[in-house]
Amino acid sequence: MINLVEFEQKIKKNSIDNFYIFCGSDESIIKNCIYSISKKVITNDFKDFNYIRLDGRKVSNDEVVNACETLPFMEEKKVVEIFRANFLDDNKSSDDEKNMDFNKLLKYVQDIPPYTIFIMYYIFKSDREKPSSKIKKLEKFGTLVKIDKMKGANLSYKVKEVFEKKGKKIDKAELSFFCSLVDGNMNIINNEVEKLCCYCEGRNITKEDITLLMSQKNENDIFNFVDYLSQKNIKKSIDILNELIYKGDEVTSILYMIQRQFKLLLALRVGIDSGESLDKLAKEYRLHPFIAEKMMKQSRKFTVEKLKSNLELSLKVEKNIKSLNTNNRTQLEFFVINSII
Repeated sequence: MINLVEFEQKIKKNSIDNFYIFCGSDESIIKNCIYSISKKVITNDFKDFNYIRLDGRKVSNDEVVNACETLPFMEEKKVVEIFRANFLDDNKSSDDEKNMDFNKLLKYVQDIPPYTIFIMYYIFKSDREKPSSKIKKLEKFGTLVKIDKMKGANLSYKVKEVFEKKGKKIDKAELSFFCSLVDGNMNIINNEVEKLCCYCEGRNITKEDITLLMSQKNENDIFNFVDYLSQKNIKKSIDILNELIYKGDEVTSILYMIQRQFKLLLALRVGIDSGESLDKLAKEYRLHPFIAEKMMKQSRKFTVEKLKSNLELSLKVEKNIKSLNTNNRTQLEFFVINSII
């Protein structure tokens, strides 16, 4: 079994195997891997003839054999891909097993024609899932590539590549900040990068841009979360945090949204108390007047001192998450409890 980095190194060296099994939770990365194989062995002129995709939910043994045994047209190699091969799951349903006999498939892959590159992939239901016993049996005759959730240097490298493909430069500090907020899912990353590139057209991307755009999708949740804090309702506040985490938001991303909310509440409260108009403040902080008015009302549920102390508390929690070996979710709960004291 090899990982994504090892696979990419082999492809760069033009070391391409006859049979691949991909597994993991990020289908977008797996598709990119398969594309990198096909690009090496098939020209665009003959792709329609030499790249065959079969639906793993419907494919039969006979279809696999026919696709693999047919000679490539005007090229040395052909690619046969079975996508979403659910029959590789040990807990497959009867619908997944009615067309494909796994034992026949296992026997066939031991003698794949030399002109065929046979590829299958199976999507994990969660990041904790491990390769099934069927995948391990197939691994004896091919190359198993396990696509783990990207993080650290690998995530930064991939995200930087996405920005570069969009023709947009992002500085190292902003890149690191962006990666700290996103889940390692390439579909989500591509969408977020696209939004940032459009929003920051003609200028450099800043941390403020990243915070603004990536927090908008959960604005209502964070607004309600802060409202429950003002009511000293611990249960409702934690319920919202758990829901955000369940939907896939990183704890660091949630914390940055909370910080942004308290920064805006404090700025609006101080501005209004200083005699500035709501319209002027809305324009200054790039808020819709209706949203600015709602936030102004929310800010009055706290004293200025409490808004400042909650903001300071969120920064302390951020420091704990970055410097201590601690449970991030527990740190959010710590913030909730201490913010209502």
